[in-house]
Amino acid sequence: MRINAPISARTILLGSVAALAVAHPAMAQDTSAEVAEEATFEEPDFGTEIVVTATKRATTLQETPISVSVTSGETLENAQIRDVTDLQTVTPSLRVSTLQTSSASTFIIRGFGNGDNNFGIEPSVGVFIDGVFRSRSAAALSDLPNVQRIEVLNGPQSTLFGKNASAGVISVVTREPQFEFGGAIEAVYGNFNAVVLKGDITGPLTDSVAFSVDGSYNSRDGYATIVNLDEEQNNRDRWAARGQLLFDNGGAFRARAIVDYSKIDEICCQVTTIVAGPTAAAFGLLGAQISTDRFSYDAFLNQVPINKVENYGGSLQMDYEFGPISLTSITSYRELDNLFISDIDYSSLDVANETRNQSVESFTQEFRLTSDFDGPINFLLGGYYFDESIAQISQIENGTQIRDFFEILAGGNPADVIAGNPSVFNGVEAGLGLAQESIFLTPLLTAEQFSMDNTSYSVFGTVDFEVTDRLTITGGFNYTDDKKDFALAQQSFDPLGQVNLVDAFITLATAGGVTTRDQFQALPQANQDALLALATGPGNPFIALQGFQFQPPFLTIPNAVEDGKTRDDKFTYLARASFEISDEVNIYGSYATGFKASSVNLSRDSRPSNADYTAGLGGSLFGAPSSPILDAGLATANLSTGSRFAGPEEATVYEIGVKGQWEGFGFNLALFDQTIKGFQSLAFTGTGFALQNAGQQSVKGFEFDATIRPIDNLTFTFATTYLDPLFDDFPGSVLGDLSGVRPAGIPEFAISTSATYAHEFGSSGNMLVTRIDYSHESNTPINNGLPTFNAALGNTQIFNREVNLVNASTTFKLDNGLEIGAFARNLLNDQFITTVFDGVAQAGTVSGYPSAPRTYGGVVRFKF
Repeated sequence: MRINAPISARTILLGSVAALAVAHPAMAQDTSAEVAEEATFEEPDFGTEIVVTATKRATTLQETPISVSVTSGETLENAQIRDVTDLQTVTPSLRVSTLQTSSASTFIIRGFGNGDNNFGIEPSVGVFIDGVFRSRSAAALSDLPNVQRIEVLNGPQSTLFGKNASAGVISVVTREPQFEFGGAIEAVYGNFNAVVLKGDITGPLTDSVAFSVDGSYNSRDGYATIVNLDEEQNNRDRWAARGQLLFDNGGAFRARAIVDYSKIDEICCQVTTIVAGPTAAAFGLLGAQISTDRFSYDAFLNQVPINKVENYGGSLQMDYEFGPISLTSITSYRELDNLFISDIDYSSLDVANETRNQSVESFTQEFRLTSDFDGPINFLLGGYYFDESIAQISQIENGTQIRDFFEILAGGNPADVIAGNPSVFNGVEAGLGLAQESIFLTPLLTAEQFSMDNTSYSVFGTVDFEVTDRLTITGGFNYTDDKKDFALAQQSFDPLGQVNLVDAFITLATAGGVTTRDQFQALPQANQDALLALATGPGNPFIALQGFQFQPPFLTIPNAVEDGKTRDDKFTYLARASFEISDEVNIYGSYATGFKASSVNLSRDSRPSNADYTAGLGGSLFGAPSSPILDAGLATANLSTGSRFAGPEEATVYEIGVKGQWEGFGFNLALFDQTIKGFQSLAFTGTGFALQNAGQQSVKGFEFDATIRPIDNLTFTFATTYLDPLFDDFPGSVLGDLSGVRPAGIPEFAISTSATYAHEFGSSGNMLVTRIDYSHESNTPINNGLPTFNAALGNTQIFNREVNLVNASTTFKLDNGLEIGAFARNLLNDQFITTVFDGVAQAGTVSGYPSAPRTYGGVVRFKF
C-alpha cells in the first residue's frame, strides 16, 4: 500500500531510496507497500532515516525490531541479479537450490525450507510479490525488470502474513507507475551467447491515472552439453511482461492494478555421476554412456529434457484513508502451468522417461486496517483468504532398452541379452504364468492423476503500545484455519509389479492349494510360519526380483478408510519489547510462534500409514495381519506403507537484537533460538520420495551485518550468519534415527560482503560505479546420507560442499541517462556440487548437480 504521509515524511522516503542504493542488510519487516519515488545512485547518507513499511506501516529501519536483509533495485542491476535464485549471494541467511527442473527450486532461511519437487508440499518460506503470495516457487522465478527492493525476513512471520511463513518470507516490491514520464531500456550480451533485453515505460494518462509497462527477454546457450544428442543443456529461454495502472488523485482513495505473464521454455538440468555403482557395468555392456566427470558439463541422455512454465495473473490493491485509519484490500488471481519431460536414468541408454503436467489456480483476498494515532497505541488488524486448486497428470514411460538393462542386472547373460535370446525374465514369466515378453515391455510403467483443493483463512494483527518515548511493547496474533481435499489415482502396467512374489511362491509350493489370504489364514499357524519362512528365504527363486517391482498397484485415495482430507487450525502469537537506548542505538527482544498447515504427498509414492495397513513378512498379503484397509477389502498386491501427508509445522523463535546507526557506520545484530516441531521432510529414496514429519528440528545462531563508509563514495558491507542446527527428535527418518544429529546441508557460517566505489568526474554529473562482492558458505556435508547408497555403508561416506563466489561489476553512468558497464558472476569459476541423490533404480550409484560456471558480459542501459 502507499502511505499518504505528511510532506516531511515524504522527504524522508525520498532519502531512503537513495540510501538503499547498495546492498544494505538491515532490520525491517514486511514491505508490501511501496515507496513511490525513484532515485539515482547515491551513497548512503547515514544521517538520513531509512524508511520501510514495518508491520505493514512506514517506520525507520532503526525502529523496526526484526531481522531482515534488504537488497535494492540498484544492487540488483549492478550485480546482474535477475531472480530470487541469485539473491543468496547477497543474503547469507537465504539459500536457494534448483534441482531436477527449471521450476524446482527450494527456498531455505536459517536452515529451514522444503523441497519443491512435489506440488503438494507448501513452502515453509513464503514468497510474496507486491503483497501477493506465490504458492509454488515456479511462480516466483521469472525475471522481474522493475524491482524496487527485495527483503528477506528471517523467522516466523505469521502475525503479518496470512499464509506459509513458518520459516521466513521473501518479499519482492516492484516500482509502481509514476506521474512523470520516464523509463529505461537495457541490453546485455555475455558468454554462452547470453542476450538479455529489458525495458519499461511509465507516465500519466490523466491527472489521476498513471501507467507502466515493462518486459524482459532472457536467452542464453546452455553451459552443459548432451554429447550423444548434440544438444545444449542448462540454457536460458524465458520472457516476461507486465502492465500496471495506478489511480491516485491525492485524495483518500488510491488503487493499483497489475497484470503479468511470464514463460520459461528451457532444457534443464545437468546431472553428473558422482559414484558409479554396479549398474554402470550394465550400461557399458549395452553400449551406453554416463557422465562421470562432475565438472566437464557433459551429459549423456536418450531424450532432450523439456521444461515449460507459464505463469500469469493479476492483482488489485485498493487503499482508503479515513482519518487516522487506513483500509487496504489486495485481491489476486493466478494460474501456473508446469510441464517437464526428463530422462530419469541420466544415461544414453533408453531406460525410462518421466512426464509431469501440473497446473495451479489460486485466488487470494487480504484486508487490513492500520492505525496512525498520535496516542500511545496503534494497531494492525487483517484478514486473509486463500483458495487453490492443483491438478497433475504424470507418467513413467518404459524405454526401448529397459528390459535389456534390467535383464543384465537380474543376472542374465549379456551375450544372450544383446542377441535378443530368451533370458531371465522369460523364465520368470513362465514360472509366474505371465505372457512371454511382457515384463518391462508395456509402453508405460505407470500413469497417475492427482488433484488437491486447498482453502484457508487467517485473522491476524498486532498492537503497539508506547510505554514511554523510548519503550514500545508489541503483541501480535494469527489464527489460521486450513482445509485440504485431495484425490490420487494410479495405474501400474508392468505385470511383474502386480504379483506378490512371496504369495506366488506359496501358491506354487502348495500346488495351487492356497490362492487367497483366507485360504492361507485357515491353515494352522505352524504351517503359515513354515510357508512364510520358506517363501522369504533363499529357497524362493523369485524373491530376488522384488527390487524390480518399482511401481506396484496403487491404493486410490479417497477410499473407505482414508478420506483424503486434512483439517488444521492454529493460533500463533508474538510478544516483543523494543527500547531506544539513544538516538543511535536500539535494542529489542521477542518471542514468536509460527505455523504451516499439513502438506500432501502428491506423488506415486503416496502410501497409507502403518496405522491403516501392515504387510506380512516379506510384504506378503497372505500373511498380513488384520488392519482397517485389509478388513475393508482394499489391500492390493505389494501394498506398502509410507505417508499420504505430513502434519503441520509449528515454529517458535526467541530473538534479541541490537541496532546502531552513526555517521558513516551502522550495524545490526540478531541472536536467535528457533525450533520447528514436525518439520516436513521430503527425501528422495532412489525410486520415490518419502514425506514425513521430523519430531523437532532446531537452530541457534546469530546474524550480523554492518555498513561502513570510510570516505565519500566508498561503501563496504559485511553480513554473516552463524547456524548451529540439530535434529532434536527424528527417530523415523529414511536414514534411521537421526535424533541428536546435526542436519546436513546447513553451513555453519555464511558470509556476504561487498565494496562499492562511485567515482565522480568533477561536476559533470558522470560517475563510474564499481562493485565487487564475495559470498561464502563454510564446508558442510551436503546431506546426512543417502537412503540407498549409504544403507550398506552405515552413512560413512558423506559428500561435502563449500562455496566461494566472487562477483564484480563496473558501470559508467552518464548524466544524460546512458549507462555502459561490464559484469562477471562467479569470477573465479568456483566449482562445487549443489546436492547429491541416489541414482534412479541404480543401487550404489550417486548422482549430483554441479554448480554453474563463470558468466560475464557487458551491459548498455538508458534511463529517461
